[in-house]
Amino acid sequence: MIDHVIMSVSNVEASREFYEKALAPLEYRVVMEMQGSCGFGILQKPNFFIKQGDPTTPPVHIAFAARDRAAVNACYEAAIAAGGTDNGPPGLRVDYHPNYYAAFFFDPDGHNIEAVCHRLE
Repeated sequence: MIDHVIMSVSNVEASREFYEKALAPLEYRVVMEMQGSCGFGILQKPNFFIKQGDPTTPPVHIAFAARDRAAVNACYEAAIAAGGTDNGPPGLRVDYHPNYYAAFFFDPDGHNIEAVCHRLE
């Protein structure tokens, strides 16, 4: 159901050090790094990201796993029809990886919601 979560932290370096230690018993480690952020996961799939920002201010980012690209498209269209606001139409995001197909929208409270499919289609 949940593909990944992104959480803002006040000091990304300190939080990275904390989570590297705290999540080690669960076999999570840093598997992706980007400017001002890093992703923790098992093997090569990051599920939990931290990024530099204000930890007391929404929005949060939640990505829901989709079974295929058609489901990503349908989720995006349904969200927009329900009153959501566009934050990135369905499409490939090859900066993440070659098969990263996602759509982004804001919910009524401004939270950044994503539908994502990692399958090659």
